[in-house]
Amino acid sequence: MENYWFFEEMGKVKQTLITGATGFVGKSLQSYLSPTFEMELLSVRYLPNPRFEIKSDAIIHLAGKAHDLKKVSNPREYYESNFELTRQMFDAFLTSKASVFIFMSTVKAVADEVKGVLTEQTNPNPKTHYGIAKYQAEQYILSKELPSEKRVYILRPCIIHGPGNKGNLNLLYQLVEKGFPWPLGAFENKRSFLSIENLCFVIKELLENENIPSGVYQLADDESLSTNELIQLLSNTLERKCSIWPISVSWIKRMAKIGDHLCLPLNSERLQKLTENYIVSNDKIVKAIGKSLPISSEEGLRRTFISFRKKKLYK
Repeated sequence: MENYWFFEEMGKVKQTLITGATGFVGKSLQSYLSPTFEMELLSVRYLPNPRFEIKSDAIIHLAGKAHDLKKVSNPREYYESNFELTRQMFDAFLTSKASVFIFMSTVKAVADEVKGVLTEQTNPNPKTHYGIAKYQAEQYILSKELPSEKRVYILRPCIIHGPGNKGNLNLLYQLVEKGFPWPLGAFENKRSFLSIENLCFVIKELLENENIPSGVYQLADDESLSTNELIQLLSNTLERKCSIWPISVSWIKRMAKIGDHLCLPLNSERLQKLTENYIVSNDKIVKAIGKSLPISSEEGLRRTFISFRKKKLYK
């Protein structure tokens, strides 16, 4: 408490409200911001006529429905959780004393497939209910006239990872951990990732630096990696040998088409996700902050992979 009052007297502390604080990003942010900020955690869900009493100086809106890879969710849930709830929170922000609103959107609000490099200038064309609902929330926020004393940031992160969260890297981790070969070595692709430490660093800068303009910002680490590079990094970090097999691309695609009909582990959709290019530019946010991101893509991934190994050792 002594540290808090010291910073408060210096005018450097904002009371920050976080929604969706029980998720991976929310918990990581609490740990990262707690030395500097007093935090209020708010559990929210969509209701027709909610009442939000906002007393904090900043709002970080993380709450929402995540992308359902199994495709069993009701589409209505995406629009209620990702659009309607965001609309309600933003309306509450506009009438509150809070000066900063940070909305966690997604690159999927722009595109499911990327040709070249995804930038903030890319014309949004979301394809899924998840992406469409997030994009609608973005459009609602951007449609409102913003008072001069308020700042608003719409963040579009790519794949987020960090210690304790396997997420979309789980399939590759299991493959390397069990010593299976990687059969898609003939495919050349590049993907962007986002370390949770870099994400937390950006959010802290947005809270503290009043000179960063309001707007839409994409978030990614500086470097993109191919799946083959990712497999090699996993193998080296976990000290597990994993062979990369350059099996013919045409043969793999034929097997995937067979998998479409026989419900095999490899089908056309899964092959597309494993081998597609998805490069996200972070130029705008890095320039706005005026600082380099704290860790490289490889170092962030290495820390995540090490956490997988530690979790297995302590089971």
